[in-house]
Amino acid sequence: MKYLLQDLKVKINDKIYIKDPETSVLGKKIIEYSILMIYETGIESFTFKKLGEKIGSNESSIYRYFENKHKLLLYLTSWYWGWLEYQLVFATNSISIPSKKLEKAIEIITRSIQEDSSFTHINEVLLNKIIINEYSRPYLTKEVDKENKESCFSIYKRLVVRLQDIIKEVDSTYPYPSSLSSTVIEGALHHHFLKEHFPSLTNCNEKITPTKYFIDLVFNSLKK
Repeated sequence: MKYLLQDLKVKINDKIYIKDPETSVLGKKIIEYSILMIYETGIESFTFKKLGEKIGSNESSIYRYFENKHKLLLYLTSWYWGWLEYQLVFATNSISIPSKKLEKAIEIITRSIQEDSSFTHINEVLLNKIIINEYSRPYLTKEVDKENKESCFSIYKRLVVRLQDIIKEVDSTYPYPSSLSSTVIEGALHHHFLKEHFPSLTNCNEKITPTKYFIDLVFNSLKK
């Protein structure tokens, strides 16, 4: 899979950015350092002015790529979901037994992220931690319906449908496949957050992973 992913380009909706950051050295540097800075300080303290100072570029040059930091965060979350979708597709494509395919899909979605050397300017481990902490911010805005109509969340929604379809392969009679799919994807992030910050609110720990919990949850919801 490593070699297959070397030529991968995650396609992001062009309404999210002004200029595709993947098309220039500066654009890639904006993505690379925004991940490092948002991870270190959080999205509240992050500004384009600070980013410009960090990469030795004018603040105005960053605005040529993104309208604001909300759109930048939306770009990062979209990239993450697209990258995760490719991981899921490659990992499950050759599995013919539906239950094994579903178990692998849950593992891919809920596991702790390892760095992928295919993308030298994107640290997937740090990006995953940003998604865990900030995953709801891109759509908890007044613009969510407008952005949804513009398909800004299409990659995330596509990932939900992919998992939903695998769930239906295991149990076509289960009445809530979409709800279960989105619960696994959102819930995995939530329990990784709880595990790190509020350990008394989850049973996930060093021995019990979110993967183990969600495999148990899903398969106990479906008909054997």
